[in-house]
Amino acid sequence: MISLRGFWSRHRRKFLVSLGVVGGGYLVYKLYESHTRRLSGLEQQLEGARQVDELIKNQLQVHFENIQRISDTTTLPYAMHYLRSRVSEDLDLLPLTEKLIHGKGQSSSLPLKEKLELWERLKILSFTRTAASLWSMTVLCLYVRVQVNILGRQLYVEIARGFEDAQPLNEIDSFKSHGQQDFLATADYLATYGINSLIMNMQTAAKEVLKDKQLKEPVSIATLHEIMIQILDMFMNIGSLNYWISYLVPENVHDYKQQMAMSANGFEDSSPLMDATKLEQLLSETHSVLSSPDFGKILDISLKKVVDVLVDDISNQVAGTSSLGVPLAKLLPQIVRLTSPLLDEPRGNKFAQAIQSLPEVELFFTLLYANMSLLS
Repeated sequence: MISLRGFWSRHRRKFLVSLGVVGGGYLVYKLYESHTRRLSGLEQQLEGARQVDELIKNQLQVHFENIQRISDTTTLPYAMHYLRSRVSEDLDLLPLTEKLIHGKGQSSSLPLKEKLELWERLKILSFTRTAASLWSMTVLCLYVRVQVNILGRQLYVEIARGFEDAQPLNEIDSFKSHGQQDFLATADYLATYGINSLIMNMQTAAKEVLKDKQLKEPVSIATLHEIMIQILDMFMNIGSLNYWISYLVPENVHDYKQQMAMSANGFEDSSPLMDATKLEQLLSETHSVLSSPDFGKILDISLKKVVDVLVDDISNQVAGTSSLGVPLAKLLPQIVRLTSPLLDEPRGNKFAQAIQSLPEVELFFTLLYANMSLLS
């Protein structure tokens, strides 16, 4: 016993160190094993999340393409057609031209003063009609694309929530087709409610820019380009900042839906008001996008591009004339002639295609959709 006690006394430190090493190794092993299990669990979770994310993206792409198709084939063409008919109706130049033609054959029936007044009105209304068509087409094309991106964001949120709640995709019902259609239908708001104020302010801008331009005065292509830009710039700044948004977006959603219900049914119907909250949310997001500085830059770039295309078209029609230009009176028919092509069906509309081909426009909507998806 004494010898064993002595042996322990001499080798106690070695035993304790050895036991510490063995115990430490076992502890490290257990920690490693636990860590490995956690890593394996995390990898499985990440793989599952990746698969869900891919499924969400695929489902989102299908819905987004469906909205884009509806917008391209139905919403925008119909809105453009309706806008064209309103511009033609509200800025009908035929009575003026017929009166001038009639007065030309019978000079005694049309006093000189009245003749000059008719020509002055024709000058103002010709530029008003073309500038209003140009601005409306440009803004409408951009507005509808904003709608598509906002709906894409909503669909992303709804699909993601559906997966989080373990709901089948076909049971996600919080954003019904009817809601999408209500929102897309606001593309008609410009032609239905905003067009009168738009024409009035565009005519005011045209009068101011053209007040010193005489009908016999030669106008070069460069001068014509400058005139169009000046009219559009003055129109954009004729009211408060971004005042023109009220031509596109209803300020009171409940009143708007009530008006739409009455026009559709011929009597007051409160049932469409059920979706007013969702529509109000969507239109609020739309207003935020339209009032952003980035959209303002894109709108300016797009308007200038369309003016370039329009003036080039007129230049081709008056090719071979004096380098000093063409009398303004002779340019008016060419200016008016382009009103209809400006509001042609989008797929065959070279002005609308010029906007869509702008890299700045494409980048803006790419970033808009990406940022919306991230925010969701």
